[in-house]
Amino acid sequence: MTPDIIQIYLDTSVINFLFADDAPEKRDITKEFFENYVGPQRYQSFISEFVLFEIENTNDREKRQRLLDAVAVYPLESLVATDRLGMQILAKSYIEAGIVPLKKYIDAYHVAICVQQKINYLISWNYEHLANIHKEELFKMVSKSNGYETEIRLITPLELMDYES
Repeated sequence: MTPDIIQIYLDTSVINFLFADDAPEKRDITKEFFENYVGPQRYQSFISEFVLFEIENTNDREKRQRLLDAVAVYPLESLVATDRLGMQILAKSYIEAGIVPLKKYIDAYHVAICVQQKINYLISWNYEHLANIHKEELFKMVSKSNGYETEIRLITPLELMDYES
């Protein structure tokens, strides 16, 4: 990881919205985000095994292939957990605290790997469980109670682009 460049983590929703024809405004914002920020490497952009797991479990074969192609085309580095047990405990803590429901456990892992690896920006279109200021504060509290000091921000691609403006 390069310390002099902002590091961001993209959850699966961001990659999905590259192809969200049913939500053209978010699709267009996401395409702009990839073309002007991710592609030119204005940020060091990460995904993880959890993003790949969700993509691999996409039922629609054509959509799955488009998502895999997007991951291959853009400069997305794979974030690896250095302490898998610690990450699992942290993710479980988010679920036990009621921040993320058990059926959406992957969202807890997205946050846990970012916190563990000190990635300060998790980029998501998931307003319900991630890109939500109330959830952000809860994640921070649970992270701190587990010994992590990472100040994570949970924001949308649009918020990051607005920040740049």
